Amino acid sequence: MDIFDILLNAIKLIFSFDPLLYEIILLSFRVSFTALIISSFFALILGYILALYNFFLKNIIIIVFNSLMGIPPVVVGIIVYFLVAKGGPLGVFDLLYSPTAMIIAQIIIIFPIVVSLSHQIFFQNWNQFKDQFQAFNLPLLGVLVILIRNNYFVLITILLSAFGRAISEVGAVMIVGGNIDHYTRVMTTAITLETRMGNLEYAMALGIILILLTTIISGVVYLFNYQKR
Repeated sequence: MDIFDILLNAIKLIFSFDPLLYEIILLSFRVSFTALIISSFFALILGYILALYNFFLKNIIIIVFNSLMGIPPVVVGIIVYFLVAKGGPLGVFDLLYSPTAMIIAQIIIIFPIVVSLSHQIFFQNWNQFKDQFQAFNLPLLGVLVILIRNNYFVLITILLSAFGRAISEVGAVMIVGGNIDHYTRVMTTAITLETRMGNLEYAMALGIILILLTTIISGVVYLFNYQKR
């Protein structure tokens, strides 16, 4: 079977609405979107604090988060594995090889990205409009709301980029999720497994969905940046 037959069968599989295929896709969305919501809430607050306040070891913290933006996912997987495995600090909760463990891993992966990039945006705007904020004696929460509203497009771009990083990640979720059928199998781990098993149509179908998703994210990011100009 040549590549064109595999591609054609993969497209047919997508439009056949195969239950197992879309179960994998929906789980991927659920895990990555949950990780994005949780990490972004705390990451934006931390980025805001780092931008507005000066305190001991602040610069070191910023450097650490900047360096963690490129942390290898397999390293995160190993860290989370030891945290949730039997005998680990969170072992009592029996989280290993579960969607929750995968969410924790993805939170750790995207948290530094959102912190570092949002800190840069908040810091630039705070320096630019600091005198106006202080003149009106705005509360800290009010300043945060204004900064988010004024940088809505940029922050959305950051969050979309973080989501794309999370949903396309394979190393960490393979280690802590175990790629269990009907439970922790997401698109990236399923592609790896199906390719090894020779189910190339299935792997190609999932690959097409993943490529379309990342393309859509990139397109939306471009549109946000274009509108901001």
